[in-house]
Amino acid sequence: MSIVIAVDGTAASGKGTLAKKLAAHFGFAHLDSGALYRLTALSVLEKNGDPSNEADALKGAQTIDFNRAGDPAIRTDIVGKAASQVAAIPAVRDALLDFQQNFLAHPPGGSPGAVMDGRDIGTVICPTATAKLYVDAKLEIRARRRWQELKGMGIRRAEQDVVAELGARDAADKSRPVSPLKQAEDADLLDTTDLGIDAAFAAALALVSPKVDGALKDRHRG
Repeated sequence: MSIVIAVDGTAASGKGTLAKKLAAHFGFAHLDSGALYRLTALSVLEKNGDPSNEADALKGAQTIDFNRAGDPAIRTDIVGKAASQVAAIPAVRDALLDFQQNFLAHPPGGSPGAVMDGRDIGTVICPTATAKLYVDAKLEIRARRRWQELKGMGIRRAEQDVVAELGARDAADKSRPVSPLKQAEDADLLDTTDLGIDAAFAAALALVSPKVDGALKDRHRG
């Protein structure tokens, strides 16, 4: 098994940015698992399907185009809401589980490790991860970040609407019967409410480095 850093957390908490920076720092492969569900949702919506319908959602999961992972379309609120719906369907999660676990077991490019961010990485996808982070921040702060992100994409929204939507997303993610969002018992909590990205990264690095560096040394000795 490769060295794995699992980064879970709430929407707009900064977990994706931190995961990318950690991957770059250690020279590990990176995968945003949320993008898989967003790509599934986008596939469903583009085919005029219903993201809450199991058959439509499963077909979407089986036909995602990972080359569109950087498409701004998957970052819209509409796709985000649909992603939450498809993610609650067990058949969809099963369809994407093998992909995620294979990525972690065999990181592309021969990398010695992988960083994956999402909502159930440390609890379901890879409970034996070398290091685990649970990233969170106050709802209002996360909504402001998301509102600014949308504004930068040219999407005009009332900030209070974004607060309501993120709150609803939190509730849906934490209450779904399959793989709900929760902090793994052995995950380190990182609250980014009062942290800029540089300070948040420094804090994340301080939490995971002892575990990752130890695993790398063990590998070299082995």
